[in-house]
Amino acid sequence: MAQVTNYGIIGCGMMGNEHMRNIALLPGAKTRAIFEPDAGMRQAAKHVEPEVVFADSIADLLAIEDLDCILIASPNFRHVEQLEELATRRALPVLVEKPLFTDPKDVARMDAFAAGYPAPVWVAMEYRYMPPIAAFLTEAAEATGGIKMLTIREHRFPFLPKVGDWNRFNAKSGGTFVEKCCHFFDLMRLTLKAEPLRVMASGGQDVNHLDEVYDGVASDILDNGYVIVDFDNGARAMLELSMFAEGAEYQEEVSAVGPKGKIEARVPGPGRFWPAHLGAAPVPQLIVSPRSPKGPILRDIPVDPDILEAGDHNGSTFYQHQKFLELVRGERDAPEVSFTDGKLAVLMGMAAQKSIEEKRVVEMKELF
Repeated sequence: MAQVTNYGIIGCGMMGNEHMRNIALLPGAKTRAIFEPDAGMRQAAKHVEPEVVFADSIADLLAIEDLDCILIASPNFRHVEQLEELATRRALPVLVEKPLFTDPKDVARMDAFAAGYPAPVWVAMEYRYMPPIAAFLTEAAEATGGIKMLTIREHRFPFLPKVGDWNRFNAKSGGTFVEKCCHFFDLMRLTLKAEPLRVMASGGQDVNHLDEVYDGVASDILDNGYVIVDFDNGARAMLELSMFAEGAEYQEEVSAVGPKGKIEARVPGPGRFWPAHLGAAPVPQLIVSPRSPKGPILRDIPVDPDILEAGDHNGSTFYQHQKFLELVRGERDAPEVSFTDGKLAVLMGMAAQKSIEEKRVVEMKELF
């Protein structure tokens, strides 16, 4: 019998539970133990993996000898301290959910962690691994002849409830353009193979959470905005976010344009939110539109139903774990999503938040 790769999980709320369901689909992988303070989330995890062991602290979790790797899926504002505890106690390979950090003051702490941590750190940027996005990334350069303009649109549902309502506040989440949109800033850098120079953004809290108050404090999370980013290779990118547009057929639409043509990826939202009376949920698509000869070429990019059922991210969590396991098992040399990738995605989000707050263009060098 092949050896099983045992995960230890820190934080098993909504996203941690999705990770567990996808780990269970992978041959030779298992959730061995969890540190999760919330009783309701522990019960939900037990339904996925009945034999899982619950630890009373991170120290107790790391004391379990047969762990092979760690997944951090705790609230955003806990990531820094938990990574540092791993460095102090037991440096296992780690897959850490985005965002890496939420406070600009933590940049130096995270740089020190990365410089001294002896095991690989993979930042969980799931959107890279959505099949239509992966196809888009593979074909974009050829389809466009060199990307000059990149647009990412996400029209989606509002933030879902989380344990302790931490995602209703900028201080704990990092703000919408850090918490939610660091995925898209990562995609910008990856697609354009370039670095951001400056960010201009406009956004607000206009529809969602306006009347929500928790322990006497009103929610301050943004629910929509535009972000424009200039890159050092001359390309520019734009993000359009609306978190009160769940009626849309496709949740994410990514397009790139260059001198040769245009390419688009369309990604539906979670299948569990698609109205049953409308029939089957939309299928992801890739569309290539050359300038000559004119005529869009549309291709469906279906996802295995079992993988699709295991999460809300169009199968990407499963494909991400496939690659992470290759790293843990010594079958690849380095994380595909590096610490630097995760850090820069956060800094771009922070620049967007700062631009919105101060109503000005923010140079990326201000954040380094």
